[in-house]
Amino acid sequence: MKDVQGCPVRPPRDVVSNRGTQVPRRRPCQAQGKMTMPSPRRGAQLLFLAIMAVTVAAISLLFYALLWKAGNLIDLPNLRVGFYNFCLWDQGTGSLRCRQFPELEALGVPRVGLALARLGAYGALVFTLFVPLPLFLAWCNSSDGEWRLAVGFLATSTTLLAGGLGLFLTYTWKWVRLSLLEPGFLALGTAQALLVALLMATILFPQRAEDKSKLDSY
Repeated sequence: MKDVQGCPVRPPRDVVSNRGTQVPRRRPCQAQGKMTMPSPRRGAQLLFLAIMAVTVAAISLLFYALLWKAGNLIDLPNLRVGFYNFCLWDQGTGSLRCRQFPELEALGVPRVGLALARLGAYGALVFTLFVPLPLFLAWCNSSDGEWRLAVGFLATSTTLLAGGLGLFLTYTWKWVRLSLLEPGFLALGTAQALLVALLMATILFPQRAEDKSKLDSY
């Protein structure tokens, strides 16, 4: 027969001391106390560090594609297509000739559409730069509001980059081919995937930590 703590129920036996008085013997299980679950603090720290590392990686990829590569998705000797460069091969001169408006409009690239594509791509870089600080402050201060602010920045960056890159590819599909795409496009595509993963992680991370803290309090 066992009690509620899982300890065998035995009749207590008195211990006779040297002075002849009887002292009740305490059962071993009574000194064990309540069992607690392991703290999830270490796992939460590792997850937070992973989120910060992926954030830095996404920022680095955006810097590489939009600033180091000047936003060029294709940069070949006979073709250069990017957010600020649109150069086609000129058969007459035998060299690249960069087109500007209104020539681009004649080629089917609208001025407003290209401006929105630029705003989306470079705006995503700006908003992503604001993500690490509120994440760090939210972790240090255990502030839910600052964490939500970081989630808002990530959601805005993800939407802007997807919209800007989608618009640009829509207007330049006549000249863009998968076999011609340069590392700048791969960097933008990878940054987009990382931003989506970060957005999902930052949305799920506070709830997971809250659930673990509830389990730890039992």
